Amino acid sequence: MTTSAILQSLSKVIDPELRLPLTELDMVGEVSLTAEGIASVVIKLTVVGCPASARIESEALAAVLSTPGVESASISMTVMSQIERDALKTKLRAGKPPKFNPFGPDTLTRVYLVGSGKGGVGKSSVTANLAVSLAQQGYRVGLVDADIFGFSIPGQLGLTDKPTRVDEMILPPVSMVGQHGLKVISIGMFLEDNKPVAWRGPMLHRAIEQFLCDVYWGDLDFLLVDLPPGTGDVAISLGQLLPTAKTIVVTTPQVAAAEVAERSGSVGLQTGQSVFGVIENMSWLVQPDGSKFELFGAGGGQAVADRLAKVAGAPVAVLGQIPISIVLREGSDAGQPVVAFHPDDAAAEAIADIAKKIAADKIGLAGKKLGLSIN
Repeated sequence: MTTSAILQSLSKVIDPELRLPLTELDMVGEVSLTAEGIASVVIKLTVVGCPASARIESEALAAVLSTPGVESASISMTVMSQIERDALKTKLRAGKPPKFNPFGPDTLTRVYLVGSGKGGVGKSSVTANLAVSLAQQGYRVGLVDADIFGFSIPGQLGLTDKPTRVDEMILPPVSMVGQHGLKVISIGMFLEDNKPVAWRGPMLHRAIEQFLCDVYWGDLDFLLVDLPPGTGDVAISLGQLLPTAKTIVVTTPQVAAAEVAERSGSVGLQTGQSVFGVIENMSWLVQPDGSKFELFGAGGGQAVADRLAKVAGAPVAVLGQIPISIVLREGSDAGQPVVAFHPDDAAAEAIADIAKKIAADKIGLAGKKLGLSIN
């Protein structure tokens, strides 16, 4: 047996933050093996104090010990040199320059901006659960919490990890749902003790730009963005930075909420985004006898869709109606998304059905650069 068998075993160990094999990231250093089957492996972390260090060491040791012919093994943890780190960043960027927006006009990632006209309609809970549901379907998903003043996505997903900085590159925490995990970034991950954010327009734009350009997202199938309520600076900045995005509007059945929600979709139209559809949340409360009690009225979702269709000059669908759910609310408070922890709940089923409709929405390839060449 040679050290190549050990490297083959280590190729199955995935870096928790970068979501790529250690061998592909050049994180495996010297590998030695004695005739008696004693293996020794050096693992090179990206930065000092890497939060995933213990997990990487444990999984690497288990992988080496699983290699046929290895009787015992030791793992030595070191840190990459600056030259090695620069080479890694170059590899991750795949030839793109620093501060590059991977979601520009030629992106193959399907981008959705989830907005609402006002707060309190459950937009963030819906967005978080949609992202989890897409990840559960096997897609590579990223989630940006763009609600700078009212961030809540980390808590909704039970994420307490801080982003890791590899020089100027930011590695987003990963919620371990689905095959590839769910990459998440939020201003709340950079703050201590729930401190408020008091920023004006230029700083808001810079923060959103960093979330898109400085964060290592890798290859994503979907990027969901949780917008702040209303039609302010962040929505406009995202409209400029995400030219291929489609808007999803969340509202409640209440007529007053529907009138305000229309503005959220209209802003997207003004900045070049099409409206993918409308989600009506808190549509009804199921009674013990099975009947539906429409606590907030009825028809709000369809009203928003009809109004946006007139503005857009194209049909706008109601993607689904989500009933009031106690376990949805409890799961959001506890960091346990209902689609993952209570998939049989009526609200979870409704959200999963909406996620399937999003997954079925294919990206248009006309005019896009596919990175292919003909020799």
